[in-house]
Amino acid sequence: MKITERLTAATPPFFSKLRNIGLLLTAVSGALMGVPAIPAIVIKIAGYLAVAGTVMSGVSQAAVLKEGE
Repeated sequence: MKITERLTAATPPFFSKLRNIGLLLTAVSGALMGVPAIPAIVIKIAGYLAVAGTVMSGVSQAAVLKEGE
């Protein structure tokens, strides 16, 4: 299966929810990084959230639902 086929194939419901959570984490971290007057530790944590959310979304999108298995 090619990567383009895998990314456009149907995703299992669990991984769809996990992908959406990852996108939410990425959005929240982006909003936190945009605030100018917050402590450096919060920005560092937001950076980690951005990485975790991006990886979570990418891996979840690559999961494929195979009918009949």
